[in-house]
Amino acid sequence: MAGRIFRSLSTDLLNINGQQIRYGHRLWGKPPTIARSLEQRLALAEKREEYLKNQVNIGLPFTTKPKKTLMKEWNAELKANEKNSELEKSSRKLAINIDLEKAREIWWETNGPEHTYRIAEHYGVYQHLYKDAFFYPVIQLQVDYDLGIDDVLARVYTGNVIKPSEAKNQPTINYIASSDTLWTLLMTTPDGNFTDPSNEYCHWFIGNIPGNDIAKGEQLVDYLRPIPSRGIGYCRYIFVLYKQDKRIDYTKYKKEQPCLNLLERDWNTLEFYREHQDYLTPAGIAFFQSDWDQSLTDFYHYNLQMEEPVFEYDFPKPYLRPQEWFPRRRAFNLYLDRYRDQKEINKEFLLKKLKKVHPFRKPEPPLKYPNAHALDKSMPSWLRVETKKERLGWGRINNINE
Repeated sequence: MAGRIFRSLSTDLLNINGQQIRYGHRLWGKPPTIARSLEQRLALAEKREEYLKNQVNIGLPFTTKPKKTLMKEWNAELKANEKNSELEKSSRKLAINIDLEKAREIWWETNGPEHTYRIAEHYGVYQHLYKDAFFYPVIQLQVDYDLGIDDVLARVYTGNVIKPSEAKNQPTINYIASSDTLWTLLMTTPDGNFTDPSNEYCHWFIGNIPGNDIAKGEQLVDYLRPIPSRGIGYCRYIFVLYKQDKRIDYTKYKKEQPCLNLLERDWNTLEFYREHQDYLTPAGIAFFQSDWDQSLTDFYHYNLQMEEPVFEYDFPKPYLRPQEWFPRRRAFNLYLDRYRDQKEINKEFLLKKLKKVHPFRKPEPPLKYPNAHALDKSMPSWLRVETKKERLGWGRINNINE
């Protein structure tokens, strides 16, 4: 359902379903007053290269088959398929089915961990969790949210969007691990901490998991659904799987459940890892993005017992070039209006509209065929255009509230 649109007399912003949107602004990119210069961009690029160069790998060793071996295997498979007459007949009939699960397994065994690392690095996951460290996710972490609609699942990949209402229930976690190993699973978000922006929120913490049996693990912090605030955009929710070298005493992290006090969920992944780095090794990662939806209003009020935080974006003023004496190929009335006070323009249009309003008479019916009515030939071109817009219901006069 489309949200109601509220227009203001003295602003060019719209409020659609609680979100601020700039209206009528056509400037591409950032205005020159706040845009970065070329020197600043090059300095940031150099800083980025230096950061990537100094990264430390804290994960499990990542090895793949040599490219020569892979090419030999693929060439052998291609030659076998060329000799398969039944396969050729199926291809002509467009009846060949590809096993997507097998294709995904092959991808993960070859380039999957590296591709996942690159995407996570692009989203700033490693930088915001581990600063100068990274790891290749050698363990494929499968996270699924049950939507409760005919066994439909929302799977977490690498940055896909899942709404808070879809992730309100605890997900199912799957990964391949032997039963004699121990693991730790953490779900955190580095975005949207209300009290300390440098910290995260811990949304889920399970330690000492035997193999891949999540139910037998020690739940230290119960699951909390995504809670992105209204107006801040997308927040990242990150699952990290750690391999344990031994059983770890996590008693100090245990919270009373259900834990609905956000202060108790304050978290810092880097500090946690530094404390347990001798016995913990990150091995798998998956993350999704989520933004505000209407289901969070009741959750904030009735579950978290707090007012719902709402943020509004402070849009920069549109950039205006220095005024010219004789602007070429520009309608002079629109050009001059750019340099006038917006409130004055809105007042002018409002008064023009109120001239046609009578307290005891019906409003004049609109013209059935507006463009069929001839205009005075002596009328200047700019006024002809404005009159046609007014007849058709176009233009800024319609931005004034009834």
